[in-house]
Amino acid sequence: MIDSVIMPERRMAMLRRNRRLLDKLEELAEVHINVRDGVTFEADDPIMGMRVKQVLTAFGRGFGMDDALNLLDEEQELSLVEITEYSGKSPNRLTDLKGRVIGREGKSKNIIERFTGTHVVIQGKTVGIIGRWQSVQVAREAVRMLLEGHKHGTVFRYLEESVVKI
Repeated sequence: MIDSVIMPERRMAMLRRNRRLLDKLEELAEVHINVRDGVTFEADDPIMGMRVKQVLTAFGRGFGMDDALNLLDEEQELSLVEITEYSGKSPNRLTDLKGRVIGREGKSKNIIERFTGTHVVIQGKTVGIIGRWQSVQVAREAVRMLLEGHKHGTVFRYLEESVVKI
């Protein structure tokens, strides 16, 4: 199976400069990865190919390679929330909404990560979440609530209540 991943040029440049990032993924997943004009990979196992695609997508969305490698575990998943679904085309509104998800000095993002055990990255026009399925759903809902304008305290209470259920 041969597949490719669209990735921002600056993230591809990181892969070109630091081949060790790809070597680790190639070794763990038993695939061959090529970074030139784009990122292509070849995998014998189609299931592993889908996981490698998720790892590379997560890396391209701003996750560190160590966090992205968690996606090789079948119990981990990547979820992307499009901020523009809430901001429309306004760049100012996009910036404001990203700030709501991040919070002052990263507080909101850190609370979401701590309560759900997920990894969260805000990059460009998306919020990326990596974790176990149920935890990702709770984190995704918290992000949605923030993007819809709910008070931070309301979102934090939701997280506290949901953590008991996870």
